[in-house]
Amino acid sequence: MRFIAKVALCLAILPVVAFAGGPRAFDAEDLVRLARVSDPRLSPDGRLVAYTLRETDIANDRGVTSLWLVPADGATAPMRLTATGSSASSPRWSPDGRAVYFLADRSGSRQVWRLPLAGGEARQVTELPVAVNAFVVSPQGDRIALSLDVFTDCESLDCTRSRLAEREQAKARGVLHERLFVRHWDRWKDGRRGQLFVAELDRDGRAGEPRWLSRGMDADIPTRPFGDDGELAFSPDGARLVFVARLAPEDEPWSTNTDLWEVDLAGQDAPRNLTADNLATDTTPRFSPDGRYLAWLAMERPGFEADRYRILLRDLRDGSTREVAPDWDRSAHGLVFSPDGRTLYTWSDDLGHRRLFAVDLRSGRAAAISGDGSVGGFDAGRGGVVFSRDHLASPAQLFRAGPRGGGERQLTNHNATELAELAFGAYEQFSFAGAGGRTVYGWVVKPAGFEEGRRYPVAFIVHGGPQGSMGNGFHYRWNPQTYAGQGYAVVFIDFHGSTGYGQDFTDAISGDWGGKPLEDLQKGWAAALARYPFLDGGRACALGASYGGYMINWIAGAWPDGFACLVNHCGVFDNRSMYYTTEELWFPEWEMGGPQFEHPEGYERHNPVNLVENWRTPMLVVHGANDFRVPLGQGLAAFTALQRRGIPSQFLYFPDENHWVLKPANSVQWHRTVEAWLGRWTTAD
Repeated sequence: MRFIAKVALCLAILPVVAFAGGPRAFDAEDLVRLARVSDPRLSPDGRLVAYTLRETDIANDRGVTSLWLVPADGATAPMRLTATGSSASSPRWSPDGRAVYFLADRSGSRQVWRLPLAGGEARQVTELPVAVNAFVVSPQGDRIALSLDVFTDCESLDCTRSRLAEREQAKARGVLHERLFVRHWDRWKDGRRGQLFVAELDRDGRAGEPRWLSRGMDADIPTRPFGDDGELAFSPDGARLVFVARLAPEDEPWSTNTDLWEVDLAGQDAPRNLTADNLATDTTPRFSPDGRYLAWLAMERPGFEADRYRILLRDLRDGSTREVAPDWDRSAHGLVFSPDGRTLYTWSDDLGHRRLFAVDLRSGRAAAISGDGSVGGFDAGRGGVVFSRDHLASPAQLFRAGPRGGGERQLTNHNATELAELAFGAYEQFSFAGAGGRTVYGWVVKPAGFEEGRRYPVAFIVHGGPQGSMGNGFHYRWNPQTYAGQGYAVVFIDFHGSTGYGQDFTDAISGDWGGKPLEDLQKGWAAALARYPFLDGGRACALGASYGGYMINWIAGAWPDGFACLVNHCGVFDNRSMYYTTEELWFPEWEMGGPQFEHPEGYERHNPVNLVENWRTPMLVVHGANDFRVPLGQGLAAFTALQRRGIPSQFLYFPDENHWVLKPANSVQWHRTVEAWLGRWTTAD
């Protein structure tokens, strides 16, 4: 605590207030400049929280992450631990709480570093010839587990580095592939796998020579493309390591079968599969503090990536396994044990919010312990729970609550000065009778500076996923407030297929992409127009990305008189060609009923390409060259259809973006182009 008291420059924890002269409307440039809080981690004694803060380096068109520290009781303001010159991420406490380990590229490649809190500079823990993907420190602080990308036929890490160098120097650039994946998310495969290693840590915290634990496993550890250190777990005694892997025989692109594997660190035995009986997803292993139980998240249906995540608990004494909360109709994400081992913390979408839940292991009762908004990262330990939370009018801040909720206290107030100068649109949730009479929820956001009695043009946003939710959260790509700041009202609907309303509601979209979801959007739009007289239905544009982009293409043919203009970002245009060019085949095979060559009718049932003859609404199409989930050809095909039919249209192409638009300058350009398109077709009063 003496270390914290030395901080002279800090952020005061004050409520956001408006200036006397009045705030200005929130804008896309504000969106990309705001600092972003994430990844909170409680110290072992529960007194401090380390976290990551992303700030925007406008000059170099990038985000830079640094590590920060704040007392868990909020007694003093946050302080910066690392400088802004280079990025640092993944703050992880040493078991004694005297240091923070983290990832940084200060030495030229991403390696593990260790920062003592008593003072002094950070010291490099690993000095490896390849970069570190993820790491976990053992409970005793004597070992570190590492994920490293290597060629699996190499005997050493130096071999991998040498082979990469040889490839870089070679004149011939062709790469020969023998099986899928050849590319995944936004990267072409080069033959390397993320493999698991363990190294001993000496008294100075430096890592020794890594030992290869997953040798012979044709798998990426953690899983690609979004797996992280949450898929690795040491046992409390440090003797065993459990990790997640999907073995990669020929069916990797159409299999969702990830398993938990255990390796004994004292022996030389190969890892053993703990969940071989489940052919669906198993992930997020967590040992109870006393080491008796292993908890994890598991899906039940093979091939379905949006199945309900159940919480399973195995008694390691007798091997029995049970579901913890079988009657809780929500999908759990993330797991952390309470210090006494009686509670598991997890988050779930819930009726348009994303809440943190405490799940009692004995009774299975799940109780929400966070308020309205969207919870992101969280951690639990002595004294309670810490978590990040945002909402439709605020980016994420850190909060602390008691073990069962209550006593909530805000710990950070980053962006306080900036937010005090900005005006956001007021928002509220509404509901209506959707497809089949089912209650469906939506949100409306008023324009910034709303005036009673005026009617406003509307941005009607369709979320992606499709098994996702657009609710009370602060989004950095599809933020309703950027449209509210431009004078638009905003409406968005959690149609059939959305998460947080029960698994049957989520399941309802599979095989019915253009059916119940479109009906919900139509009925939701009608309900919003009837309920909110300030919405001008004649001056409205619909926008969507991914599945939302698919729906824009579907709306163009199935609801061509619904809107004045459309915006299709990375949307599926032709279900047939999409199947043969996307990478994760399990997704279309589940959604459309199987492979296209076996079930062509599933791909034609709601295929936008079949309704192009009905298209007449002006459309802006946006696509990134590195989008391998919905490949570039889908956007080009939609634009070709529009141009050939003589429909007013534009095509915005990003050669350096994937399924998302991430670079600050590109994000601003995206917003400005979309805003201009909406303005062209929704003239002002």
